[in-house]
Amino acid sequence: MKKLFILLALTAAFTQANAAKNCAELKSEIAVKLDAAGVKAYTLDIVANDKAGNAKVVGSCDSGSKKITYTKKN
Repeated sequence: MKKLFILLALTAAFTQANAAKNCAELKSEIAVKLDAAGVKAYTLDIVANDKAGNAKVVGSCDSGSKKITYTKKN
């Protein structure tokens, strides 16, 4: 769990740099990092900025118009 929080913090730090990236590409990169950290049972969703709600945002893409959200599956 500690690895997840570290990974999410690092991902958030690079959000601005990745804002111009293609959403599918960034989502794949985040998934690779989560898998490498041993995180299991999660979903990453690409949503419009106004649809992120209270979800954990782990990335921003398409020039900042969309967010990538992380949800842990039970």
